[in-house]
Amino acid sequence: MSLPLPVEAPHDPYAPLRIRNFRWFVASILTMAMGAQIQGVVVAWQMYDVTRDPLALGLVGLAEAAPFIGFALYAGHVADVRDRRRIALAALVLLLACAIGLAVATALFFAPGRGRPGALIQGVIYAIIVVCGAARSFLLPARNALGADLVPRALFPSAVAWRAGIWQVAAVAGPALGGIFYAWVGPTRSYVIAGALMAVSLVTVWRIRVPARPPSERSEAALVASVREGLAFLLQRPIFMGAITLDLFAVLFGGAVAILPIFAAEILFVGPTGLGALRAAPAIGAVLMSAFIALRPPGRQIGRTFLRSVVAFGAFMIGFALSRSFVLSLVLLAASGAADMLSVYFRATLMQVMVPSGMLGRVSAVNQIFIGSSNELGAFESGVAARLLGTVPSVVVGGAITVVVAFVTNWVFPSLARLDSFSDYAAAAGPASPAAVADPGAPPITRDPPSAQS
Repeated sequence: MSLPLPVEAPHDPYAPLRIRNFRWFVASILTMAMGAQIQGVVVAWQMYDVTRDPLALGLVGLAEAAPFIGFALYAGHVADVRDRRRIALAALVLLLACAIGLAVATALFFAPGRGRPGALIQGVIYAIIVVCGAARSFLLPARNALGADLVPRALFPSAVAWRAGIWQVAAVAGPALGGIFYAWVGPTRSYVIAGALMAVSLVTVWRIRVPARPPSERSEAALVASVREGLAFLLQRPIFMGAITLDLFAVLFGGAVAILPIFAAEILFVGPTGLGALRAAPAIGAVLMSAFIALRPPGRQIGRTFLRSVVAFGAFMIGFALSRSFVLSLVLLAASGAADMLSVYFRATLMQVMVPSGMLGRVSAVNQIFIGSSNELGAFESGVAARLLGTVPSVVVGGAITVVVAFVTNWVFPSLARLDSFSDYAAAAGPASPAAVADPGAPPITRDPPSAQS
């Protein structure tokens, strides 16, 4: 007599949002990202208004990338041996201070009647951006690791989709509001608004209540061994290495965010308000894609889908560079954002399911060196390429390189294209997250079967 097959529980896309700590967590992501996006638009337009030089826009990215990369490995180690919530709080305090510093500097040097500001304000802005990069270097691994402590492992794919979607909502509203604020109230008040949002983010992280993590056996003196352990973990998993390498080159060469002020001012002629819309367009596509992902169970053949999404991203960026219609440019940027969202979701979910909680800080740090820094280094690359090749050719060449890199990655990491589902490479879960278990709002969850764990 055959036994009946077990019935798989129906997919509940809203399960992560029923966890109180996770709601505070995504609220922090929303407000912090919105403040950072507003600040980013204002800094970009302000710097271009002062210099009219694409290289100056690239140097803003470099100023943030240098400390971001420099502190990354140590920040990941700290996130694994210290209280992740306190690290996130300290980083948010520093980012709030940077927003206040930008507001004060702008009020001093951009005041009416003082003439056109020059090298001094540029230096002040670059210095503050350096501090922002250092703060973000500690915030991201601590926040990524903290997020995994707040939900049961079975909810990781849905939680990642909600986190990414919430961030993209901020990336839609933030740039648009940044452009509007710059035009309506000026840069100083725009920075104050960005700072207020960061203050709200600080409060929401403070509201998260997680049990104390077990004391770590690692010490500060074990930094080198700790980092080596994290790197070895990644090198033994070619699928994850292939994913972050592909994402690195796609963002490094395919992005054009840093030089959007040039498109807004000299190609599409839409001013700072139009710049905000251009910055928001990719996030609109990403929000729609993240909603689609969150409301349906993870599909099959995800490796091939990931590779195709990167190819599509490069093709859409080529189309954007050649467009002379503002509406068409917005549509192409939105399509690129939807394709990029698939890539982000794939990589973030893969990291959550593959990496044990005790190593998430270090692995997140390596991931941010590859991916997080690629945004800022990509901004520098865009500025240099625009100076050497011209604005439009630089984006066309970057999009073409992205397409080529996707095909090369498929050849170098064939196991990436063969990946069918996330459960095929799930990490050994270990004990359930104490934060998720302790939260009375957490739904009951059963652990994945051993056959689904590597």
